[in-house]
This record gives sequence, structure tokens and C-alpha cells, in this order.
Amino acid sequence: MKPVRLPAAATLALPRWALLALGMLYILPGLIGRDPWKEDAGPFGIMWTMAHGSFSDWLYPNIAGLAASEEGPLAFWLGAMCIKLFGWILGDVLAARVSTIGIFVTGAMSLWYTAFHLGRRAEAQPLRLAFGGQPEPDDYGRTLGDTAVLIYLGCLGLLVQSHLTLAATLQGALLAYFLYRAVRYVEHASNRNAVLVGLSLGLLTLTRGVMPPFVLLLALYACTRYLKLATGETLRHMGIAAGVGFLITLVWIVPAALVQPYSLSPVGDWLDWNAGQVGLPTLESLKGFFRIGVWFFWPAWPFAVWATWAWRRQQHLLHIVMPVFFFLALTLLLLCDPALENGDFLKMLAPLALMAAFGLPTMKRGAINAIDWFSVMVLTILGALVWLFWIAKLTGWPAQLAKNALKLVPGFKPEVGIIAFVVAAATSVGWIMLVHWRLSRRPPVLWRAVVLSSSGLILLWVLLMTLFLPDLNYSKSYAGVAQQIAATLPHDADCIDSNVGPAQRASFAYFGRLPFASLDAKGCRYVLLQDDIRNRNSSDDRQARRHGVRGATVLWEGRRASDRYERFRLFRRP
Repeated sequence: MKPVRLPAAATLALPRWALLALGMLYILPGLIGRDPWKEDAGPFGIMWTMAHGSFSDWLYPNIAGLAASEEGPLAFWLGAMCIKLFGWILGDVLAARVSTIGIFVTGAMSLWYTAFHLGRRAEAQPLRLAFGGQPEPDDYGRTLGDTAVLIYLGCLGLLVQSHLTLAATLQGALLAYFLYRAVRYVEHASNRNAVLVGLSLGLLTLTRGVMPPFVLLLALYACTRYLKLATGETLRHMGIAAGVGFLITLVWIVPAALVQPYSLSPVGDWLDWNAGQVGLPTLESLKGFFRIGVWFFWPAWPFAVWATWAWRRQQHLLHIVMPVFFFLALTLLLLCDPALENGDFLKMLAPLALMAAFGLPTMKRGAINAIDWFSVMVLTILGALVWLFWIAKLTGWPAQLAKNALKLVPGFKPEVGIIAFVVAAATSVGWIMLVHWRLSRRPPVLWRAVVLSSSGLILLWVLLMTLFLPDLNYSKSYAGVAQQIAATLPHDADCIDSNVGPAQRASFAYFGRLPFASLDAKGCRYVLLQDDIRNRNSSDDRQARRHGVRGATVLWEGRRASDRYERFRLFRRP
């Protein structure tokens, strides 16, 4: 027997304007007014270099002369194109983030349509009630689409990652699109749908390498075997999909190999990086998966686990089989990754949110009400604490909170931003109205269990990205250091050698317009070095020999006020 019994009143769709408003309120804060931080300055540097460089920079991704061809060029192409189109009016940083908005919309829409199509299927429908009144298939599908997106927005791991200009962010959105195309293929196994599956695989390959598309194609084939689709036709369609994906990858590989930008080829580095993404699973990778995944996938994973349990007696259910197959395949790939990063978990959010959406209708009303109350109490308290810390840093009261708020940003002078205050206050009022609506009307709609948790998370993000954005920019940006170096560097300097990392190089090139050496440069008179002052005694002499600055003149030395150990020094060689 199906575990879902719902009246039609529970499947009233969330108003389109409300879902759109939540989405924009989710994605825009953290993009507007934020400097490139250490977390995403490097990828922005690749986009900026492409937009203001030559055709060679589009073929060989680099950060002002620092090679960065490992992941793939697609995400950086999108950001560079947005800089070309909108940089003159929005500025380069915000223009690059137009692509981030498009990526977010692509992922959310793909997830919505995936849940909608699965929710309309006969095996996913709720039990028919004795006297009628059960929801129509389209209404139930729309409700599940809304629920899946709300759960997706409520996941803690997506919150920060979706606002960063990373290739992993595009990978997560494209995986949601692949999930949608896979569902459409299983519903109607045609050449057209196989080609569109291949399109998503090719775009994924150009984004972050070969392994995820390869694993997903195997998982899709295994899914078709479990669902007992025709073997011969499926193999032919899988071959078409793989061929289309390979042809799309050649759009970059062939020109890069033929042109040899800067007399180099990025394809070899890209293939080496791909090979390094796979290793044997270890105990450390298993610990890392659970340590990061527990909070990254919250609150989707408890709903998803419940869904697999609630539907366990039903067989060959596409809305359970497909996301489970993809999630397990991606989990195995993640466990084989020698160097786990938070962004690697993004590709697993879409199938997990999809499973969670089908688990929610099977839950008891008491459990749903408990989720509501937990969201209201915890998120309201956290929102109030953010306001209290903001007041404390401005007024000095309460003294302990003021000390805690300012100790991470030594030397920072807080000020009141009128626009930021108005946005934060309006969002807080909207949260209060939403809580009042939920408590006063007690709506029977299915998505009420997740609209509060998602909206509360958005409230906290908006408060942080308005009231505390100047603090975060001061702490995480290299703009101040870049301007100090630029003011010290002689005007006749036309080339700088450096060992600084990708984020620092991008920030110094953008904020300070420092003329770093290009990929084919042979040596410069000026050298900018980065090191850790905790290793000063052992590293100074070694760096002097390695970078040829023994006996060179130190023109400038400094660091960010928020980082006690990072040090930068500018040298002029004799």
C-alpha cells in the first residue's frame, strides 16, 4: 500500500510570485556589494583575465599569468562573457556574478521540473480517498516541485557555495539539469532525449572533468536495467549520449591543442588533474564524508532517509530508484576523491532534495508540526542574536558581545549603512509576518513544513550579508593589501614574479592592477612573495634562493589586519 494519503487542500501550489521572491531574496544578498573573498577570488580572476585578455586566455584559463586549467573552462567562460556584456554598467565583479544568478536559476528550475514530472506519475500519486477529494496529478506534481525547491534552498551547504563564483557551483546546477533530462529519457526513451542527456554530460565534463559524467552515465544505465527498459535500445541511446558529450568536450580540447596558447597546451594539465581525482576509498575519506555531509545536507538528508523507508514496500518507483542510484554513485565517487572539498558535495544536493520532497508527504502531522515549531523558535532566536551583535558592535553594549563582534576585525570602524539597514529590517518584518500567517491560519498545505525553515535560513543570510557585510569584506578581502602594494610599486615596473596563491594573485591584479608575469614571461625585476611568519626563520633563506631575491631591496612588507600569520613582501632585484 502506498504510504501517502493527502486531501486536495494539502496540495495548493505556492504562489509563483512567492517562490520567485524567495529565490531572489536567497541569491542576491551575498552577490551585491561583496568583494571577491579568498574563497572565490581565484575563479573570478580567471574570468577577469579572460574578459580583458586575448583569445589565448579563453583557451588556457589563467589568473593574470598563473596557470589554472585543471577543472575545465565552462564556468569561467560564462563569467567572462557576463563581464564582457555587463561589466560596463555593473562593474566586473557584479557582472561576473550575473552568471552565478543564471546558474542558480538553472539548478532550481531543473529540480522543480524533475519533481513535477515524477510527481505526476501514477505510482507516485497518493491513495484515493473513500469519498474522493484526493489531489489531481498536476496539482500534486506542482506541490512536490515547490517542496523540492524549498528543501534545496534550505540546505546549509548550498547557502554559501551558491553565492561563490566556483566551477563546483555550476556543476551542481548542471547535475540537477542532468537529473531532469534522465527522468525525461526514462519516461520517453527517444534519440532526442538521449542527445539532451549527452548535452548535460558534455557540459559537466567541460565544467569539472570526466569522472562525474562517466559515473552518472553508468548509474543511468544501471537504473534502466533495474526498471527493465529494453536493453538493446538503451545501449544505443547511451552510446548516443556518450558521443554527444564527447563532441561537446572537443569544442575546447581541439582548439586548445591546435592553437597551443602561450606555446603551451592546457589539455595535458586537465587530463592529469582528472586522473588525480580518483583514488582508493580510505577511512579518512569516509570520516570526511560524514563530518561534512551531516551539516552540508541538512535538513534534506533526514527527509530523504525517511522517504526510502516509507516507500520500501513499493518496487520499481522512478521517483525513488533514480535519485537513490545517482546519490549512491556520486557518494562512491566522492569517497574515492583523495582531497575532499565542500564544493564537491554540491553535486549530490539535487538527488537528495528530490528524495526528501517525496518523503515529506509520508510524514505524520505531528512530525511536521514539530519541524515548524523548531524552525520558528531556533531561527527567530538566531535572527535576534544577529541584530543584538550588530547593535553591540555599533554602541559597545552589551560589552562582551561588542568585544566578540570586533575581535575578528581588528582596526575596523563600524558604520551604519542606511540601505543595508532598510533591507535587513524589511526582511525581519517579512519573517514575523510569515510566522504569524503560519501560527494564526494553520494552513494544511504540504510545503508549510519547509517554507519556514527555508525562509528562516534566508533571513539569517540576508542579515549577515547586510548588517555584517562591511565587516566580512574587511576580514576576507585583499583589496586593502592590493592598494598598498600598488602605491609602493614604481610606475616603471612592467613585470612582477610572484609565488602568491590564486586568490591573492587575482585580488592584487584586479584591485591593484599589478602587472604580473604572463605564462610565457622569462623573468622580472620585481618579485612579490607570500609566506607564513610562523616559519620565518626557516623559510626566508630558502625563499631568497628559490626566487632569486638574495640581496634584493625590500620595498614593502605587510598583511591583512585580520590575518596574523600571512605576510607579503615586495622586492626589487639588483
